[in-house]
Amino acid sequence: MAGTHGGRPSVFPTVLYADAKAAIRQLTEALGFTELSVYEGEDGSVLHAELVQGNGAVMLGSKGRGGVFATAMKDAGPAGVYVVVDDVDAHHRRAAEHGAEILMPPTDQDYGSRDYMARDLEGNIWSFGTYAPETQG
Repeated sequence: MAGTHGGRPSVFPTVLYADAKAAIRQLTEALGFTELSVYEGEDGSVLHAELVQGNGAVMLGSKGRGGVFATAMKDAGPAGVYVVVDDVDAHHRRAAEHGAEILMPPTDQDYGSRDYMARDLEGNIWSFGTYAPETQG
């Protein structure tokens, strides 16, 4: 299978935002992502950004920029993304302290994970937990 070696993730959730700069601020300040790269257009829109957490990453950009992907995503609803974190309770505290909308507090699941759920400024659902299934590599 291509893309499963070399220490790089092979799946990148991609989300478009009406205000991508505000999304980047919330994802980094409240939800613990680290900004890897941000490319802006002359008009200040975010053409492409990559944010990382652990060994995973999410790509994002501004809505309405044109192009095949933006056109295909034009009427897309909110996305849901699951992110593995080591300390769910500390992560939740940080998100709550930064005013993130918490939909579910840290909760122990029947399948052995501890998770919480938050909604970002544009309605996307971010779940953070300890469940990390092994993948073949």
